[in-house]
Amino acid sequence: MQQPKPRMIRRQLQPQYRRSCWHPGVKQASGRHQVATLLQRRSVWVWHLLLLTILTARPVMAATNGPAPGEMQAGSLLMRMQQGYVIATLLNTDVNITVNGLVARVSVMQEFKNTGSEWVEGVYVFPLPDKAVVDYMRLYIGDRFIEGEIREKDQARKEYEQAKQAGKKTSLVEQQRANLFTTSVANIAPGETVIVEIEYLEDLQYDEGTFSLRFPMTLTPRYIPGQALADRQGSGWSPDTSLVDDASLISPPMVFASGGHRISLRASVNAGMPLEIIASRYHPVNVRETDGRYIVTMAGRRAAMDHDFELLWRPVPSSSPRAMAFTETIDGEPYYLLMIVPPDLGDVPGAQLPREMIFIIDTSGSMHGVSMQHAKQALRRAIDGLRPGDRFNVIEFNSYTHALFGASVPADAANIGIARKFVKQLQANGGTEMYAALKFALRMPAPESYLRQVIFITDGAVGNEEGLFSLIEAELNNARLFTVGIGSAPNSWFMRKAAAAGRGTFTLISALHEVGKKMDRLFRKLKHPQITNINIQWPSGNVIDSYPTVVPDLYLGEPVTVKARASGSFRRGDVVRISGDSVGGSWSRDLVLAIEAQSSGVAALWARARIADLLDDARRGADADATRSAIVATALTHHLVSKYTSLVAVDKTPVRPAGEPLTNEQVASLIAFGQSGSAIFAFPATATNAANLQVTGLAALLAALLLFGAPLLRRRASGGPAH
Repeated sequence: MQQPKPRMIRRQLQPQYRRSCWHPGVKQASGRHQVATLLQRRSVWVWHLLLLTILTARPVMAATNGPAPGEMQAGSLLMRMQQGYVIATLLNTDVNITVNGLVARVSVMQEFKNTGSEWVEGVYVFPLPDKAVVDYMRLYIGDRFIEGEIREKDQARKEYEQAKQAGKKTSLVEQQRANLFTTSVANIAPGETVIVEIEYLEDLQYDEGTFSLRFPMTLTPRYIPGQALADRQGSGWSPDTSLVDDASLISPPMVFASGGHRISLRASVNAGMPLEIIASRYHPVNVRETDGRYIVTMAGRRAAMDHDFELLWRPVPSSSPRAMAFTETIDGEPYYLLMIVPPDLGDVPGAQLPREMIFIIDTSGSMHGVSMQHAKQALRRAIDGLRPGDRFNVIEFNSYTHALFGASVPADAANIGIARKFVKQLQANGGTEMYAALKFALRMPAPESYLRQVIFITDGAVGNEEGLFSLIEAELNNARLFTVGIGSAPNSWFMRKAAAAGRGTFTLISALHEVGKKMDRLFRKLKHPQITNINIQWPSGNVIDSYPTVVPDLYLGEPVTVKARASGSFRRGDVVRISGDSVGGSWSRDLVLAIEAQSSGVAALWARARIADLLDDARRGADADATRSAIVATALTHHLVSKYTSLVAVDKTPVRPAGEPLTNEQVASLIAFGQSGSAIFAFPATATNAANLQVTGLAALLAALLLFGAPLLRRRASGGPAH
């Protein structure tokens, strides 16, 4: 069956956007062909599921009568009852996005029903955008709701545990990573429905004239390096380790398919300017325009939560912004959000320096399937884009690191041919030992007079992000690191932060048809020199606290975005000047600061930027206690969830009868589209050799049984001899 083409608002729609409303799970083929393909794949997955069940089975599963953790549907509360595991169905997830200018406010409502016969506590881990500012939570029970309050993290956990033990309805929202959160809900009665609402703010992405926002729907399981620790903080599939001490909190159970878990999404976009196009990259949508506001809804009302949602819009050329400013005043202090676009392609000459291009490609198990196809095509495109006079090398990594050449070589026909053959035979398997690959690439001797540019192609599925950021900053020297995120649910926080630490840019590729266009866009940025030595000049008379404190290098089509707090208001006619250096000479832009209209959320975005900057300082060696105190003070003032603050909601009246037990378990997440669960989980969650040998031994044993047992079973079934 042909995929229905969603409606788009467009004016002179460009050819490259005619497939931008597309979902990778829908094939452009006949219904009969699709059914046949699914049946063929299902027969293969039976063997994969059997292998995975044996490799990951735990004694607690064998002792149960109900569904086991590996059998549950994504987004369902799995509760450990006396009679076995019981699924508490997630009825629906509703997302409502409101965009005004550069700021989006997003509401996420998840509805659960306890279908078991015992009182339960549900714990679930879920992704949010890496720039999300979580500032609101409500817990709905029947016709009542409980408002969440911001507390220091330890105090919030204490209040939650006390309420849980007292039998009161309570909920807790905690941050594990900038893009990974945990919600706990306690004392859900048998047959009861509970709704948890979370709200967050984020500023929009802008690149080469196009605005976009992304809503993550699932996560890629993170590879957890290090030695397992005796104690654990959470109940995830991975133990805490010496390198990822909260691994058990960021490793929720994963499932391959969901028969009922779906999401509905509605977006209201007030761009403040007429649009040439508004579209969804990966999901069919319907769009209508009312008084300059665009309403976007998913076609078919609900979609599977296996692929991140991305909405993009492009202003008509005459109204494309060169500068934008928004303000919000709280307690007499004005906060500002500024965006200024650097020069266009025609205004900047191409780079003349010879380049050394180091390509790093992730071939670990999490890249298995569609992600590996995308990565290989992206790498081939990059190799084909090499110019005469360039030097290059290719490095692949999984559990081990392997370089194609001992050092970078000239980009001549012979070496490019060798590289193409090398890329063709790459396969995804093993762990994600990213640290060694990055260290190898950054420490290779650099040829004199060459500009080193490192292109890092990965899904970012690691749990030791902080250590990798420190490595990049310590070993970067004069190189630049450009990250290319691959997959339908990559770890975008790691990818974006790694690029920032490497003074490069981040490119995200989630579909095969995007590879050429997005890699070509990256090459344009690599070819044209960045604007360096960025300086921000504020009007005199006010004390300014702005972020980033040091503006990174700028590349073609990417804006300068600054979040600032001023000690007082600016006068009419005051301007802020952002200037820098490029190959073509000096560059500057001015922006008028006298803004009368208020934009809700600007202050919270400033607070989020300040907290991120403080955390970076702590990683670089700043006083830990002083940093924590500053983060807590900022988060409490602006009512934000952070590394050291959480949202907690507690009902006043106990509802669970005294003596009634309370059981708990985690929520599963759906394996992202295009990923292979057997490829991910058939390899160790940690880097310990013992786990690797155990998995390898079990896999070999099972393979032998399948190889020699299957013919025997077929012969017996047909009446033939058993020998």
